[in-house]
Amino acid sequence: MTMIPFDATSVTAKVGDIDITIETGKYARQASGAVTITSGKTTVLVTAVTQPLAIDRGFFPLTCNYQEMAYAAGRVPGNYFRREGRPSEHETLVSRLIDRPIRPLFADGFADEVQIIATVLSADKSVNPDVLALTGASAACHISKMPFLGPIVGARVGYVNNEFVLYPTYKGIEEESTLNLVFAATRDAMVMVEGGAKFVSEDIIADALAWGHEQVAPLFDIQDELREKVGVPKIEVETPAQDAELVEFLGDFITADLEKALTTPEKMIRYAAKDAAKQKAKDAVADKFPEDEAKLKAVGDVIGSMTKKIVRNRIVKEGLRIDGRDTTTVRPLSIQTGVLSQTHGSVLFRRGETSALAVATLGSTRDEQRYDSLLGDATKRFMLHYNFPPYCVGEARMLRGTSRREVGHGALAERAISPVLPNAEDFPFTIRVVSEIMESNGSSSMASVCGATLSLMDAGVPISEPVAGIAMGLCKEDDQYFVLTDILGDEDALGDMDFKVAGTRDGITAIQMDIKIAGIPSEVLKKALYQAKEARTHILDHMGEELATPRKELSELAPQMAVVHIDPEKIRSVIGPGGKNIKAITAETEADIDIEDSGKISIFAPTLASMEKAKEMVLYYDQKPEPGKNYLGTVRKVLEVGALVEILPGQEGMLHISQLDFERVERVEDVVQLGQEVWVKCIALEPGGRIRLSRKAWLMEEAGQEVNLDDFKRPAPRGGDRNDRRENNRGRRDNNRGRR
Repeated sequence: MTMIPFDATSVTAKVGDIDITIETGKYARQASGAVTITSGKTTVLVTAVTQPLAIDRGFFPLTCNYQEMAYAAGRVPGNYFRREGRPSEHETLVSRLIDRPIRPLFADGFADEVQIIATVLSADKSVNPDVLALTGASAACHISKMPFLGPIVGARVGYVNNEFVLYPTYKGIEEESTLNLVFAATRDAMVMVEGGAKFVSEDIIADALAWGHEQVAPLFDIQDELREKVGVPKIEVETPAQDAELVEFLGDFITADLEKALTTPEKMIRYAAKDAAKQKAKDAVADKFPEDEAKLKAVGDVIGSMTKKIVRNRIVKEGLRIDGRDTTTVRPLSIQTGVLSQTHGSVLFRRGETSALAVATLGSTRDEQRYDSLLGDATKRFMLHYNFPPYCVGEARMLRGTSRREVGHGALAERAISPVLPNAEDFPFTIRVVSEIMESNGSSSMASVCGATLSLMDAGVPISEPVAGIAMGLCKEDDQYFVLTDILGDEDALGDMDFKVAGTRDGITAIQMDIKIAGIPSEVLKKALYQAKEARTHILDHMGEELATPRKELSELAPQMAVVHIDPEKIRSVIGPGGKNIKAITAETEADIDIEDSGKISIFAPTLASMEKAKEMVLYYDQKPEPGKNYLGTVRKVLEVGALVEILPGQEGMLHISQLDFERVERVEDVVQLGQEVWVKCIALEPGGRIRLSRKAWLMEEAGQEVNLDDFKRPAPRGGDRNDRRENNRGRRDNNRGRR
């Protein structure tokens, strides 16, 4: 039997210092489009499938899923079931990274269901598969029958030693780069930006995007080449046109009502006025065109188009927005810290009709998040969770767990705050911030950044600088670009850009941009960045009026922390047999105790008193015997020549029979018994660590006599016969064994 070779087609481009290969025809051949994209030893399979729907859902039904298979890195999943389960936070974020730039590039009027699945098949420890998956999604759609208006390219730019780096490695991003910028672009312009930075200037961000866009040009070429070789004809889609008769009728009938509604500053009142105008329009259309259901169904789309035109015309002609602001003004701010009495840190931050309740909580290192990744088990000591309950927009709907949007907004705010946090060595707490959105009318994620900063400061977390964030918008009419500061929810929906920028006074720490038009010139991008900086500084000034620096002390409700260092050889004593000692400490003090092999012990306790108690109990096991100091010891062994007495955990000394009392003692048992507690004084530490003890010296001190340790020389064996000397030597050996 003859083996049939795989009929695969591949194209390769060199981008920067790496080769990227896109191949099709080997895997998932029944998908509408399927490619593998490979760089180094990392390979991602991306499939795109479309199918018609029986009904029009009223929105474009696109689903994007990114999944990292443990086998790709030669690992078995660490969960109970030992198989991949629900998407991790990272997988969810990459799924959004693919969705955001891909979604706007399908032709208007195309309403079939589309599903894109990106699966990491092979992964090494240098090439990050996320941006490969983004480019692969474009290639899979580009060669398919779907009316996709690409291609696009996804890439990552780093900044190392004052130079831009394309597709930096994991290590390069985490340890060397001050910039981690992911972008998606068409041949002509940027369509999506996402990233974090360590106080990078606006100019560097703009230059990084321009440089990266120029570098990835070969990836557009190979996608076009692949389509020429294997692409199939595209589905013909008729661009939907509005009913001219309906547009004319509603334009005369409802424009005045809409204009009045769209100059109402308060969101809920504005929405009510718009709904009333829409209902008025539907009633009028039903009366005028009673037999035409299509016209009645189209009223919503026509009203939407009219709303967009009214809002944008006012910006262009008058420089005014829905709530009466000009293009650069930030909405009024209200800030109050310490609003919750039993939390470690809290703040209510309000900007216009958007407000966030941010709550900071400190925990021990045991509270760190532990998770699986392609690189192995990992931990996370800072978490920022964002919740968007339905009441914040006046809705009533089921609570179905954390949405992708909530994960994405929380990750953006977390990325913005991370660079200003103290390092784990100086502040070994686990830190969690939860942002509960109380009301929303534009950019609740940036309100979460401001609120999170203030809640951490209220808790006493020593952040290096405050961080604030702002959302920018854009209105493009003909060749004019109007950049809008602090956009409302309606301006986001009706505008051409959603551009979120967060940072300190010194630079940017996080950025996210989605563009709904073909692209924007670099000078407009720079204008948006610098206009955002002015707004950010304005907000930081107001934040400083409420709380300028972190509180000097941690919240009294926060865990108390102490770090002690002990002899590494004493760690075993602290833990005890079967963990007996450490369990006793934690049970008595309610403290969490983390022990490192170096002897560093971190103690986290609920109160100052319990922390001091836990510290005392830990250090008890690290004591060293001191000559001249008294100890209440326990007799562990009785010999003919004396007794072995444990004066400290695991440390025994020899109490010679001559040191038991003032008078001559014939038998050791006449004075001490096995297991008895007895006061002794340490009279000498001999070479090798042997400990000599004296009860007689303690008795002298108790009687008020002066004790001179030089008077307590090593005792000679009583008598001189060989048997006594043998017993004395045996006692020394037993002493050594006990010490060991």
